[in-house]
Amino acid sequence: MKLVILDRDGVINQDSANFIKSPNEWISISGSLEAIALLNQSGFRVAVATNQSGISRGLFDMTTLNNIHDKMHRELAVVGGRIDAIFYCPHAADEHCHCRKPDTGMIEEIGLRFSMELDGVPAVGDALRDLQAFANAGCQPILVLTGKGEATLAASEQSPEKALPPNTWVCADLAEAVQRIITELDKT
Repeated sequence: MKLVILDRDGVINQDSANFIKSPNEWISISGSLEAIALLNQSGFRVAVATNQSGISRGLFDMTTLNNIHDKMHRELAVVGGRIDAIFYCPHAADEHCHCRKPDTGMIEEIGLRFSMELDGVPAVGDALRDLQAFANAGCQPILVLTGKGEATLAASEQSPEKALPPNTWVCADLAEAVQRIITELDKT
């Protein structure tokens, strides 16, 4: 089985400093849904790993999160795509849970759910904490320059403690990342 792990906000949909708190605020990034459909057509399973501390902060509830994800599933279906599983961490950073990225709990759960080793599994994010979680779980980290991606890349070039994990691929967006994933994995 082939698997790709995606962060949600800033990778699949537009991000917001004020959180995505309703289905109306969930707006896909141009080309991202088609990129997921292309992964599906190329034989990949797709899992999402997303920090959703807005739940812990009381900004939205589980029903709202489910409605946001329902909208994402519906819009994906229109272009022939699907997400096989969504994993989320509802905790705020100060709760120090193991599932919240940059910790690896959510990523490890994905490996368990799909009964596979994560070594080299492509994993796409826009923030350093995504890439750190992916790399620490053995995945191939991929930074996209959408969402927080440009700021993440700029910070990594200016500060050693914000450096990208070794061998991180940098791609303009999810569509470019998917093209590279398909091309690189066809070589193996």
